[in-house]
Amino acid sequence: MIYKFLIGSEEAGNFKLEIAIDSSDTFLRLRNTILDAAGYDKNQMDSFIICDEEWNKDKEVTYYDMDTDADEDVWIMEDTPLDELIDEEGQKLKFVFDYMSDRYFFMVLKETVPGKSMHDPLCQRKEGKAPQETLAVEPVAPISQVKIDDTIEELDAEFYGENEFNEEELAELNDEFEKEQGGEEDL
Repeated sequence: MIYKFLIGSEEAGNFKLEIAIDSSDTFLRLRNTILDAAGYDKNQMDSFIICDEEWNKDKEVTYYDMDTDADEDVWIMEDTPLDELIDEEGQKLKFVFDYMSDRYFFMVLKETVPGKSMHDPLCQRKEGKAPQETLAVEPVAPISQVKIDDTIEELDAEFYGENEFNEEELAELNDEFEKEQGGEEDL
C-alpha cells in the first residue's frame, strides 16, 4: 500500500509538501525524504508525534532511544514501519524538526493507495519555502567581557532608584512604625 502525506507549516503558510511512500517503509525513510525536500540538515534531533483528532500526542517515534520511562513504549524511526502505527486516512502527525524551539510540521495521511507499492519514497509536490530550520539565538557576551562592578551599579540604580540613601526618611518611617505598634494592645 502507498501512503500519501500532506505536510505544512504554520510558520510558512505557503509551504506544502506531498510525500508518497510505501506503507511498509520506515519512519526514518519518511524523515529523510521530508528533510531533503525542506533542505534541512539530517544531523539535528527530530521525531514524529502520532496525534489524536485534536493534535494531542498519542505516541512518539524518535531517531534513537532517549532512555525514556521504562513504562512507556519506545519506537525508533529506523526500526518502525509506518503501517505499525499508522493505518487510516486522516491520521494526524507532527514532525518535530527543531526540538530546542518546539517547532514542527503538521502532517496528515491524505490518501492510501491499496494494492500498489513503491521502492523509494518520493516528494510528489513542493510549494513555497520551508521555514528556517533553527531559530537564530542572540549571542551572549562571554563573562570575561562583562564588567561586574558596572553591571551591579546599573542593577542597583534600576532596583533601588538613582537617589542616594536618605537616613532622615528612614528614621521618620521607623518612628511612625513604632508609634503604630505601640498604640496597639498586645494579645
